[in-house]
Amino acid sequence: MKNAFYAQSGGVTAVINASACGVIETARRNAGRIGTVYAGLNGIIGALTEDLIDTGRESDADIAALRSTPSGAFGSCRYKLKSLDKNRREYERLIEVFKAHDIGYFFYNGGGDSADTCFKVSQLSQSMGYPLQAIHVPKTVDNDLPITDCCPGFGSVAKYVAVSALEASFDVRSMARTSTKVFVLEVMGRHAGWIAAAGGLIEQHGIPVVILFPEIEFDRAAFIAQVDRKVKEYGYCTVVVSEGCHHPDGTFLAEQGTRDAFGHAQLGGAAPVVAGMVKEALGHKFHWATADYLQRAARHIASRTDVEQAYAVGRRAVELALDGANAVMPTIERVSDAPYEWRIGSAPLSEVANVEKFMPRDFITEDGFGITDACRRYLQPLIQGEDAPTYRDGLPVYVTLKNALVEKKLTPFDIKA
Repeated sequence: MKNAFYAQSGGVTAVINASACGVIETARRNAGRIGTVYAGLNGIIGALTEDLIDTGRESDADIAALRSTPSGAFGSCRYKLKSLDKNRREYERLIEVFKAHDIGYFFYNGGGDSADTCFKVSQLSQSMGYPLQAIHVPKTVDNDLPITDCCPGFGSVAKYVAVSALEASFDVRSMARTSTKVFVLEVMGRHAGWIAAAGGLIEQHGIPVVILFPEIEFDRAAFIAQVDRKVKEYGYCTVVVSEGCHHPDGTFLAEQGTRDAFGHAQLGGAAPVVAGMVKEALGHKFHWATADYLQRAARHIASRTDVEQAYAVGRRAVELALDGANAVMPTIERVSDAPYEWRIGSAPLSEVANVEKFMPRDFITEDGFGITDACRRYLQPLIQGEDAPTYRDGLPVYVTLKNALVEKKLTPFDIKA
């Protein structure tokens, strides 16, 4: 009987802890086959530094409470392990830590970069002759992992963006005659416009919306003309812009000239740029907002579908490991749109790592500024249902775990940036 290691990676979501709950509760139900579940303090860094949390110290009630608690309960990180040939020492360190703590199961909860790390660890463990089953647990608000129909975390962000855009649009509509005529909402999405697309769902309420997708090169003249038409027809307009919206030369509207830990351009600020263009060209008074952390932390408005799917992939990850699977990822398979039905499948990490899923062109209107009926049919089920947390004194009740660390057995390890 081997122990397990679980870690959260990258930007967190409103439901990543539901996946953690699925992993830990399923492991506890199989206590005769899986020993202790350790969690990495601050993700994969916790494995490298041997900062392992003993989740066995947490009560069943607190683990269950993870299902309705946002963010990463064990801490996450943006730390990309380089390729095996460039930094083999870190991968070998992971295996050393796993050996020292008798870990035979590795559950890595994250997006595309995490899938790549999980795949590399599984390959190295085989080459080193150490038995380790590496299972990737999907998570990303960007909804850009391949093969899986959707990614846990996305449905709740989509619901937040749609609701926020709708409510703000009602505000703008009420003030449009004498005040604000254009509201700009900036959302996440570096290369894929799934989150921005969710803003298009409010058109069914008669709201005039212009969406700027990363998949469509930004055309300033066409954009201004589109806003102008909307304002003339409705008296106001809402713009939803993805942070990854870019000019034809590839330069992001929101690029700051800096890079994050993964080497990606640091983004943020597309909304004021776009709003400034509207003011300069049309003279309309505007307001803008950036959803930023609010969109991915909003557990109070999480989609029930999203919560259930996040838990299900965590549970299935453990079941796959117990069935002997290795280097795979649980996936969500859509059976039908209406009624919405789904099931859990799996995909090899060799087909998941470093592959991004973009918005299909037929999900975007011909003019490039809206979503099609096909896109609505895809999105609508993912935001369905409410799964509100328990409230006390007007605020949600969220759990904070003990996160008790186990005793270290190895020499300290220096992490190189």
